[in-house]
Amino acid sequence: MEWRTVLTHTDKNVFVITLDDERRRNALFADTCRDLIAAIDTAESDESVRVLVIIGEGSAFCAGADLQDLLAAADGDTANVDLVYDAFGRVADSALVTVAGINGPAVGAGLNLALACDLRIATSHASFESRFLDLGIHPGGGHTWMLERALGSTVAVEMLLFGRRLDAQRAHQLGFVSEVCAPQTLRATAMSWAHRAGRYPRAVVGPTKDSLRVVHGWESRGAALAHETARQRESLATDHAKSRLDAVQAAISTTAPAGLKLNGAS
Repeated sequence: MEWRTVLTHTDKNVFVITLDDERRRNALFADTCRDLIAAIDTAESDESVRVLVIIGEGSAFCAGADLQDLLAAADGDTANVDLVYDAFGRVADSALVTVAGINGPAVGAGLNLALACDLRIATSHASFESRFLDLGIHPGGGHTWMLERALGSTVAVEMLLFGRRLDAQRAHQLGFVSEVCAPQTLRATAMSWAHRAGRYPRAVVGPTKDSLRVVHGWESRGAALAHETARQRESLATDHAKSRLDAVQAAISTTAPAGLKLNGAS
């Protein structure tokens, strides 16, 4: 399918969405949000797709929300701002593994889009800035929660209340970005990470992502143990798990030293 503001293609089991609105610095206008949501729907409807890559075209990853939409929200019309939340929320809630390829500034709602992804790859030109308070508005879309969760309370305070801007290297040092690469290698680097995650089936990836979300902040190991035990038993009952365990068992059997008995046999 074709959309006005995004380009898409599939590489094996990786679905790539390119934000292709360089004139507007890939800002989250209403049409961009609709295109992004529709593209994600397309990716998730294809059972062969396991990983979603979102990458920016041009000089910016995403310049945030449309100022006109914010002004309309100030007058009580929040429809387009809510659509912005729906767009990066759609990324955050996806059962697919999500990778952001960040080629330039990620600002405000654009930072939210980067935060919504599971993993971030950045070029040396990338930067991350909250900027909500510069506009005289409170952060929105779950920004404070995502920022604190990803970077910790101290850095979240620095970015929100002191206007700190993170460059790619500092973001990498803080663990927010997994790798910094040259601009010309961004796509290849993001795809390399994506294909690693593409080895794993949706049936186990989705529940694992859900566990990462729900156990964050739990103080009790026992609660996490109970949650994981139930999910692990569900996964053990799947055909994929059984076939993988059988394959590993067969590989061990063919490489075991002579005389070694497996499975407790004597």
